[in-house]
Amino acid sequence: MRRRLFAAAAALLLVSGAAGAASADASSAAGRPAQAAAASVQVPAGVTAGVAVFDRQTGTFTEQLNASARFRSASVVKLLLALDFLWNRGPDYSVPAADRARLEPMLRSSNDQAANHYWSTLGGSAVINRMVGRLGLQDTAPPPAEYEGYWGYTSLSARDTVTIYRYLLDSAPGPVRDFVMGNLRQSTRCASDRFDQHFGIAGAFEKPWAVKQGWAGSSYPEGTCGTATALRTAESGTGTESALAPAAAADVDLTRPALHSTGTVGAGDRNIVAVYTLHPVGTSYGKAYTDIGRLTRSLNVPGAARPAGWWYGTWSDHVNVRPDPSTGKSPITQLPAGAEVLIGCQTRGEEVQVPPYTNDWWAYLPQYGGWISNIYVSSPDNKIPDVKEC
Repeated sequence: MRRRLFAAAAALLLVSGAAGAASADASSAAGRPAQAAAASVQVPAGVTAGVAVFDRQTGTFTEQLNASARFRSASVVKLLLALDFLWNRGPDYSVPAADRARLEPMLRSSNDQAANHYWSTLGGSAVINRMVGRLGLQDTAPPPAEYEGYWGYTSLSARDTVTIYRYLLDSAPGPVRDFVMGNLRQSTRCASDRFDQHFGIAGAFEKPWAVKQGWAGSSYPEGTCGTATALRTAESGTGTESALAPAAAADVDLTRPALHSTGTVGAGDRNIVAVYTLHPVGTSYGKAYTDIGRLTRSLNVPGAARPAGWWYGTWSDHVNVRPDPSTGKSPITQLPAGAEVLIGCQTRGEEVQVPPYTNDWWAYLPQYGGWISNIYVSSPDNKIPDVKEC
């Protein structure tokens, strides 16, 4: 039976949304196979981006776009909080158990309560001023005076983010490097505030990678990532990261929804990647998630492994990802509403009904390790035309 007309329209919107005026991600628009990256940044329409990719093997930048532009950091500032805490703990740089219990979820799962703790105990804006001097950061600054308690309003740029990771990888004491990077390599799909943080670098490239993500915006509703149990028990932040200021301060936009992806990609942490994005006011999390994914997949990242499959849009809220092509078992997680996903293959399974429509085809999502009914894939037919069978 043919799919809903609005699902087909959604597919068209996803393609056209990424295709405006030389800013399309042509290699990974909805419904096209994943391909090698283009040699220049492709920014989806309506998105403001600051990007830097540094190849440590050659010592050169392969991508720079607005690399010195200042963005509110959201949770990327947690890198500086962790480094400031570890700075004077030599010679062994041991981390007490109580601090490990905070720092590990702060780095892996972007826990806001841990960031609140270190922001207050380490001196707030003094942390940023210290780290600017220690690392020679050029564009980084503390939050505006009227937002002193908002650590996520610290300003950062893509080039300063590269500097932070270069310090971690090339200059930091071994125990500091191993602690911070080791935790970033264990980044969880579900953040402490239940957002799916597998966007940008984590979705665009195969491992090995290490990531520290950031997000902020009142149009991003409460997250729905994780199993039913995790949804009930996951810690929520105090709102510091997602709070929305009434107006911008200086040259840093505090108004538009932000989504950032930073980290390393490739064997031996060959590439440092920093992607900062701002989206139009009111942009949904799923749309921002899709757009930063398309941008990141367009980057020239030498030696990076790209995931195989087909990128397609989805529709509906709270789409369940199941462990097999049926509704009999509890979901693994739920998709951000309207997010574009990588489909590895499809097969027949349990028939799903969204009256008066039905569909018994299911899509396998390798990056989630689970299945969604094709009824929620933005394709004109029950069986997706160009995706192979499992």
